[in-house]
Order: sequence, then structure tokens, then C-alpha cells
Amino acid sequence: MKGTVLFITGIDTNIGKTFATGMLARALAGKGKKVITQKMIQTGCTDVSEDIEMHRKIQEIPFTEEDKSGLTCPYIFTYPCSPHMAAEKDGRSIDLSVVTEATRRLLEKYEYVLLEGAGGLMVPNDFHSLTIDYVKEQGYPVILVTSGKLGSINHTLLSLFACKQYGIPVRAVANNLYPHTDELITANTLEYLTQYLEKEFPETALIMLPEVTASNGDIDISCLL
Repeated sequence: MKGTVLFITGIDTNIGKTFATGMLARALAGKGKKVITQKMIQTGCTDVSEDIEMHRKIQEIPFTEEDKSGLTCPYIFTYPCSPHMAAEKDGRSIDLSVVTEATRRLLEKYEYVLLEGAGGLMVPNDFHSLTIDYVKEQGYPVILVTSGKLGSINHTLLSLFACKQYGIPVRAVANNLYPHTDELITANTLEYLTQYLEKEFPETALIMLPEVTASNGDIDISCLL
């Protein structure tokens, strides 16, 4: 399979995965790469994935043909909850091979597919499998989105530990600074995670995301190229 799939996950829900995915896609495009984003499973929407909409807004591009055909978000459920519950409430089931096939078709055209998960690594797709199982099965490297809010150190270390236990490479930890939280905690969290990665995950890069989507500040994505 040609091309690169990077799985974008987070230490928690509402941690900034969608923002990170859009910003990283824009940065890759700025390096001349053909890149598209994909949402594995979207909940709390009808017809159109709001996360794909946000990606395109950040990228400053219109909906693609792949968006319109559903390849970039194979599953959309109405209730805003975990995929396994959302599918059950809508009277549907999730066949992950549909997601895999959609990703394969995207790779026929694009060099990079940034595949955003729903919630964190341990989110269940059904009562038999977790997101982390799918990531391991597919062999995708992970970009783990974290932030400076209170509790992030614990959640980040747990996610990194899970990836190590599953043998999943963590290409980068993406530090999301938006929205603003306690500045002292944010600074200390960054200091701790920087030192922790250098010691325990020396091959994992730390990507600093800008504070707003309008920022044209450089994002060091050398670890993704």
C-alpha cells in the first residue's frame, strides 16, 4: 500500500484532535505533499462530519470529491457518544473493513492520510474491539494529541504506556495550547512531558501546535516527512 497513514488520537475526548489534524494537514500541504484527512467514525452528526468540515476550514479548501462520496468519513451517527453506543442507538453496526477500504482508496491518490479517531485509544468500536486494537492491526503509527490542562500528564503517560504495550509506534506527541488554561500548569506539563519523552520515548517527537487556526507560525513536522 503506497502512501502513509498517520493515526491521530488524543489523551481524552475534546482534547484538540480535530484542530491538530487540520493544522498538520495544512502544514504537510505547505511542504508540497498531497494530503487528505479522514475521520474514522463521527458521532453527534447527520449527513456530514463536523470534524471533516473543521479540517477543510483550517486547510482553507472546499469539500473534496472524497468528502462528498463519503470516503473521508465512512460512518456518521446521530448521537454524541462513544461509537459503540451511537451505532446501537441508530440501529446500525460498525464494520471496520469499510474504514480500511476507504483509507486504501484514499491512498491511491494521496501521499498522506491523516486518520482521526473518535476519542482516545481505548474507545470501543463495539463490545468486542477497541480503537487501539484497530490501530495495532493496521500497523499505523500514532500522533498523540495532548494539552496543558490539569490531568494531561497522567492521561498522556497512560496513552504512551498503552502504545508501548501494544507495540504501536508513537511518531509524535502534539501539544495543543488551545484553549488557554492555567499558565503555570501548562508550562510545567510541557516541561515534564519534554523530559519524559527524551528519556522514555527518544524516537517520539514533540510537535508544538499554534494557539489559533489563523496562525501562520511554523510547525516543525520534520518527523512526519
